[in-house]
Amino acid sequence: MAASAVGALASVNARTFYANLVRPEWAPPGWVFGPVWSTLFLSMAIAAWLVWRAPGQNNARLLALTLFIVQLVTNALWSWLFFAWHLGGVALAEVLLLWLLIAATAFAFWRVTKVAALLLLPYLAWVTFASALNYMLWRLNPVILG
Repeated sequence: MAASAVGALASVNARTFYANLVRPEWAPPGWVFGPVWSTLFLSMAIAAWLVWRAPGQNNARLLALTLFIVQLVTNALWSWLFFAWHLGGVALAEVLLLWLLIAATAFAFWRVTKVAALLLLPYLAWVTFASALNYMLWRLNPVILG
């Protein structure tokens, strides 16, 4: 919830900002992002809870939950880079790092409980899509997203 709130602070004007960008035809309307992210954060929370509650494997759980926290911080930072600071290229590099961290977290979760890892797959898929969208928005809006 904290990561979601930190990202939301940076996204206060996101709807207007996004609406004013030149977008590719395949870009979703702005209203889609709220429900998608709410669902993804819920599935992430359940996945982390499953890992936290898993019996035994203390070192594997610690690594998995550490990766989870690092990717959450990275997730929150993206909103600041893109929406608050309008750094499209930096946001792109950061979202690619986020993708790697989510994949590493899913792999670490898999070692603890497979269900938790599977719960992260929609998140990984969405960040894959978001990476492509970030790239296109950056390229289509060089003045705004320099």
